[in-house]
Amino acid sequence: MIATIQDGRVIRLQGDKEHPVTRGFLCHRTSNFLRRQYGPERLTHPLQRTSSGFREIAWDDALDLAAEHLQRIKREDGAAAILHYKSGGTLGTLRVLTQWFFEQWGPVTIKRGDICSGAGDAAQLMDFGAGDTHDLHDLLNARNIILWGKNVFVSHVHALPVLRDARSRGARITLVDPVHTRTTTISDRYIQPRPGADLALVMAIIASISHRGAIAPEAATYCDHLDALVSLAESRDLEQWCAAADVQRAEVEALAACLVDRPCAIMIGWGMQRRVNGGAIVRALDALSAITGNIGVAGGGAFFNASRASAFATSFVQGQRVAPRTLSEPRLGREILDAQSPPIRAVWVTAGNPVAMLPDASATAEALRTREFVVVADSFMTDTAELAHLILPTQTLLEADDLVGAYGHHYLSASSPVVPPPDGVKSDLEIVQLLALRLGLGDVMAGDAQSWKRRLLAPELVALGVTVEGLERAAERNPLAPVVLFPDRQFPTASGRVRLIHEWPEFGDGAPDVPGFPLHLLSRSTDKFQGSQWTEPPNGPLEVTVHPDATTLTHGADAWLESPNGRLHVVVKHDPAQRRDVALVPKGGQRRDGRGLNTLISARLTDIGEGAALYDQRVRLVPHDR
Repeated sequence: MIATIQDGRVIRLQGDKEHPVTRGFLCHRTSNFLRRQYGPERLTHPLQRTSSGFREIAWDDALDLAAEHLQRIKREDGAAAILHYKSGGTLGTLRVLTQWFFEQWGPVTIKRGDICSGAGDAAQLMDFGAGDTHDLHDLLNARNIILWGKNVFVSHVHALPVLRDARSRGARITLVDPVHTRTTTISDRYIQPRPGADLALVMAIIASISHRGAIAPEAATYCDHLDALVSLAESRDLEQWCAAADVQRAEVEALAACLVDRPCAIMIGWGMQRRVNGGAIVRALDALSAITGNIGVAGGGAFFNASRASAFATSFVQGQRVAPRTLSEPRLGREILDAQSPPIRAVWVTAGNPVAMLPDASATAEALRTREFVVVADSFMTDTAELAHLILPTQTLLEADDLVGAYGHHYLSASSPVVPPPDGVKSDLEIVQLLALRLGLGDVMAGDAQSWKRRLLAPELVALGVTVEGLERAAERNPLAPVVLFPDRQFPTASGRVRLIHEWPEFGDGAPDVPGFPLHLLSRSTDKFQGSQWTEPPNGPLEVTVHPDATTLTHGADAWLESPNGRLHVVVKHDPAQRRDVALVPKGGQRRDGRGLNTLISARLTDIGEGAALYDQRVRLVPHDR
């Protein structure tokens, strides 16, 4: 990113034209971040809760108060009575040092699981022994590209130029998504299956490929359980699979033809792995890529998550290996409320907004509301911050001195502060360093951001000539990341082969129907906002988009969007391009603004990876006057 500064303020954000992925443009959300950076919601002083709200408090007083409460609770009930909740925030690597501090001082209770990509990451680790992708530009070598549940216009915008280049070279793009999105405009074919029925669709494709004798002959040499997988796909008639997925046989045959016309790349979206069968869906797509010979070849592969792990030396933080207790992130509210021996008495939140982010938001809010001491470090007054006893204002991405990886590609950068933070704002590192001085760990946490950046850059990268100073000048591709994964078709699994899914999972057909709630609630990213910390100011009630035949309510009608867990005031919008069984709502926003969708969503786990099954909630629309 390039920031233009005038009179000490950032007046413009642009993509770096020299960056091979950013190519001089940013997504709408980041381009408009200055609204947040200089907006009235920005926190610039520590705040302490009082009987009538919040009052400003000096930093020394705030940190003295925090140290006093934490020491007392640790002395009375042990460090396990304190929960440190850390999420992703801006993906800055130095935020791991807050985790390091609480581990050294405690260790304290931490979360386990991953609401973001947990099921998909676990699936690829199970199948391939590692989770990563080909280089983004390897898509230029593909003859066919399948965007499976991936709306690149909002969730991978910097893949668009690459996809368009690939298409201009003759690649054909197929989109598979229950939601009709703008990505249809760059696709040669669009297939719209039933939500959650991806596994059935994959089985139909495998059955079709098997019937035509098109499974790659070499697949048997690098895949375990190939015969069992084929038997599973042939356990139902092809028409039964098509009916389960609500697709036409011709659509299945078209997908099969793409996959055997190699090389074919599958770009796997993240939404569908947030289901009770989400891990199985990704495993099935991995298997589809493997048995068609699209693994280990240029232009092929199953793209899920570009790994950042090899770039940063963070293994000194031991996490669950030393934590006295872990709580499931998707069930965090209930697990805090139920925790005993000792109970959770204090919570420290870093780089996250769990009340808005996690399912069963009411339980999460109640859990925080009833704790003895809650500290939130954030730049804005979020739903979570509103429940804190102490709010510590921290930096934004424009003020951060950090190392960052990326979503969707393998380039690394150093984030250099382009403007100083407002007076009264500190970095997360400064906050824990000042706290550490009060708690006897000053030496452990000592060091400025620059020295920590050098310590956190992986030695393997340094040996290859990557330096912090170099990253501060320009982004560099991680030299440890392969351009093509598994080119020798040797895999870091126990057998050295791909471990194919070969048994039908418990929820293979998706979550069961809920009588009286006919619509699948699908909360989708938009170009304007995605999460609670990026939301532009809401204007009016939440909009819910449905097919005209999905409801008797007219376009523009006020309504309640209801689940068994609660309801939200919405305005109905009609879109005949959508399926009749879905209710689409933009992702993002605060509960206080009537946009807390996780109030409606039950806390269910994905099949593997301990993710949150956020997309398996059933809802209904009822008139607002009912």
